[in-house]
Amino acid sequence: MTAHETPHAPAFAQITRPEDATGAVRRDLGECWAAVINAGGAVIPMGCPLPPVSPEAVDPALDAIVQRLAPRRGRLLLATVEGTLAGWVLLSREPHPLEAHCGTVNHLQTHVRFRRRGVGAALMRRLPDIARDEMGMERLRLTARAGLGLEDFYGRVGWTEVGRWPGALRVAPGDDRDEILMSLAL
Repeated sequence: MTAHETPHAPAFAQITRPEDATGAVRRDLGECWAAVINAGGAVIPMGCPLPPVSPEAVDPALDAIVQRLAPRRGRLLLATVEGTLAGWVLLSREPHPLEAHCGTVNHLQTHVRFRRRGVGAALMRRLPDIARDEMGMERLRLTARAGLGLEDFYGRVGWTEVGRWPGALRVAPGDDRDEILMSLAL
């Protein structure tokens, strides 16, 4: 077995409506998100303090995501391994009519206990099918923080870098990073 294989392939589930995000699901999402932030992940939501954070610190951002879920507008894709949340990602349709054929991918996260087992790649390989076949999208986009190798990861799962905004992200004083724009035709 290589470092990128899981002993058990992840199972996928979708949350498409706010009422489907049970208390247990929200708890698992919040615990995953806090663990990712605390491990240095690039998914700190607006209004959230800098690490270390508790799962409760991401609750407002998580609540906002859940409230916007709708089958044609936004979905959470969850990956579980042996019944445990291993990772998740958000897929949203662009609201403007000129961009309604496009979707945006946000918050790709693999719980730190499942890192380097292919969970993130599995989520990103499953996502285009959902976007195309279930939501009628034709193109996806995402942004990534430079300096973490994320553009290489996304490139390996089929995405193309289409631009950069130099110095757009200030991680710390004196540590400005490019924001990388990536695209995937479906």
